[in-house]
Amino acid sequence: MSVYLGIDIGTSGTKTLAMREDGEILATANYDYPLSIPRPGWSEQEPTDWWKASVKGIKAVLKAGKIKPAEVKGIGLSGQMHGSVFLNKDHEVIRPALLWNDQRTGKECAEIEKRAGGRKSLIDMVANPALTGFTAPKILWLRNNEPKNYEQTVQVLLPKDYVRFRLTGEFATEVSDASGTLLLDVANRRWSQKLLTALDIDSQLLPTVHESEDVTGVLNEAAAKETGLPVGVPVVGGGGDQAASAIGNGIVKKGVVSATMGTSGVVFAHSDEMQVDPEGRVHTFCHAVRGQWHVMGCVLSAGGSLQWYRNQLGELETRQAKRQKVDPYQILLDEAAEAPVGSEGLFFLPYLSGERTPHADPYARGSWIGLSLRHGRSHLIRSVVEGATYAMRDTLEIIKEMDIPVRQVRLSGGGARSPFWRQMQADIYGKKCVTINAEEGPAYGVALLAAAGTGAYKNVVEACKKTISVVTETPPNKPAQKMYNQLYPHYGQLYHSLKQDFQNIATTVEKLY
Repeated sequence: MSVYLGIDIGTSGTKTLAMREDGEILATANYDYPLSIPRPGWSEQEPTDWWKASVKGIKAVLKAGKIKPAEVKGIGLSGQMHGSVFLNKDHEVIRPALLWNDQRTGKECAEIEKRAGGRKSLIDMVANPALTGFTAPKILWLRNNEPKNYEQTVQVLLPKDYVRFRLTGEFATEVSDASGTLLLDVANRRWSQKLLTALDIDSQLLPTVHESEDVTGVLNEAAAKETGLPVGVPVVGGGGDQAASAIGNGIVKKGVVSATMGTSGVVFAHSDEMQVDPEGRVHTFCHAVRGQWHVMGCVLSAGGSLQWYRNQLGELETRQAKRQKVDPYQILLDEAAEAPVGSEGLFFLPYLSGERTPHADPYARGSWIGLSLRHGRSHLIRSVVEGATYAMRDTLEIIKEMDIPVRQVRLSGGGARSPFWRQMQADIYGKKCVTINAEEGPAYGVALLAAAGTGAYKNVVEACKKTISVVTETPPNKPAQKMYNQLYPHYGQLYHSLKQDFQNIATTVEKLY
């Protein structure tokens, strides 16, 4: 039996998956770790926590799946994108990693655009504008604010690539994750020497770039000893979590789009050629499919908004779920279903972490608009779910503006598990939404990449075709779709009405605290 491992280094924890060559999942394991918020808008983690969780996950799936170490023929890596791991000459971590949802780099984004010759010139170089979550502004922030740490830095790695280094001793990345650094020439799938020169960043700080199926190294003796796997197991490039999730959802051809409703929310469309939104509202990145690209938008707090509600306001539902021994989210969504479509004019803006798509505004904040005495808990919960889904539609509308076909939307993440939320997505998107037989997301995607990259399949497109199939279909409910089409423009206008207020509040808060 040939087995392939997929390891996904997420924000809340690391998921490890063992997959048989035919696509059957043999075992999974999840290990959580803490997130640090040292200041408002900051977000950090200890990279060594990712490694410890990966080691535990490998051991756990081998045991649970009754897998002999010699049966493991390849490993694929995925992870939260954009995070920055800074290593010194001894290859030790210098400081906690700055994560994708860290918002401290507004000044550095402005610096990048200025050094690049303006926003349009920057997009011409790397296909994307400067956003606070990206890696390049984090490197500049370190140089501007922690010069002693910057002087020690000899290598900057993305989260999954730090785990790759611990597995193989190689400094390597691949095109899909590298696209999110803002330092990759996305058209030519290599580091942009032009932008690196403009930013005065030494290219030696960056790892070698590969295609996602490429073998980037093999398991070394130290990692073999820690994990229990044999020396020499190939480790393929893998993918940033969104490209990897798309592979796991079979998004490898035009017309099929994915909508992943996790902590963040992502709408992802495959493209055979590089297509760029001239306004930079969505990202154009290299896909984990060799020689292909993708367009995607990211909502920073999609499912995260409902998680916030559960944690801060959902004590009643959490206690009830504990008594009934069910998931608290099910109780919350059942309650949301009691409110009518549109929550009777109550809107929720899900900008709890600022926002990326389409506003690229670190100062945006979450808001309820339209509260009245008539509104109760069910309205509040439903409006949160609707707000997150409206935010996902923002990206879908831009993708359609770019003439990228949308024939089917494949749902994944927490928003795909609930029939209520699946129907709401179909109604708000106005498209048939489906789920597939694979529900494991990025970890499954990179296991498929590992299988393809080590010869089990001709390529990852063939791997997806042979392992992934549709299992449920949810067409839009026409009356609900019509109502949402009337309400959606009001949702869209609210951000623009409040944009200046968000910035003014942020300025005052910064002075006060």
